[in-house]
Amino acid sequence: MAAKSKSGRPGKGRSIQRPNPRPAAQRPWWQYAAAAAGLAAVVVVLALTVFGRGGGESSAAGLPHTPDYHSLLVSPTDPERLTLGTHNGLYVSSDGGRHWRFSALSGDDAMNLARPTGKTVWLAGHQVFKKSLDGGATWNDARPSGLPGLDIHGFAVDPRDPSTLYAAIAGQGLYRSRDGGGSFALVSRSVGGSVMALAVMPDGRILAGDMQQGLLASRDGKHWAQTLRARLMGLAINPSNPNRVLATGAGIALSTDGGQSWRSVLDLAEGAGPVAWSTSNPRLAYAVGFDRVLYRSGDGGESWQPVGEGA
Repeated sequence: MAAKSKSGRPGKGRSIQRPNPRPAAQRPWWQYAAAAAGLAAVVVVLALTVFGRGGGESSAAGLPHTPDYHSLLVSPTDPERLTLGTHNGLYVSSDGGRHWRFSALSGDDAMNLARPTGKTVWLAGHQVFKKSLDGGATWNDARPSGLPGLDIHGFAVDPRDPSTLYAAIAGQGLYRSRDGGGSFALVSRSVGGSVMALAVMPDGRILAGDMQQGLLASRDGKHWAQTLRARLMGLAINPSNPNRVLATGAGIALSTDGGQSWRSVLDLAEGAGPVAWSTSNPRLAYAVGFDRVLYRSGDGGESWQPVGEGA
């Protein structure tokens, strides 16, 4: 959240055990960071780190054993149907993340998944940029003009206009398309090259989790204010209440004022990455821990449980 691959140290040969999630009060790594009107920031210095994942063979029960967990989508009509983007393609679950099976795009590094409307789904990552018009059943390569490359580490769609796309190109900057991905133009060279997490608020504000500069906010993509100094791996805006935003890094944090201030809701020793809300049940959210555990919240992100333990 990131040059980044959303991976850190390899986990090969290391046994993975299900941890006991700790409430934030036991190790308060995420402190408040308030931003005043006009995006003036009060910066809190944090030491959030990016954690690695290992593994090899896939497994039917539990998260798949792939080298990386990158992105997560919840079906707009079925809160139990999830799509997980990994270093080795897409996996799907139809039971809320208890069991997974490989779905599509073997070998494609699905760092970002976005579903702006209907059956349209975007996938972007390391040297891959694809679009599906049938909910992910089939995919076509997107070949836009204007991008310096396709190493897309961050990607987001403007919820006000699904033809407006943002792509953070590793080492290059932030680019914007206003024609549904046909062409892109540079928006910012100072922000975007190290972005791991990217999201657009319903009011048009852009949130960018930059690995070097922290959490940044902008209303035009050119002028940015730092609201939190933290290494973020994921951002997710609640579909019914955009003031409620989730961020992942050294755990899971929640903002209830549109990203101006934050508090930790789950502290994880190995960190967390992909995070997503359910559109059909906006109080439901999922987050992928780098301990190979999928976490679930049923109360708007306030509390979290490992899937399969009372979830």
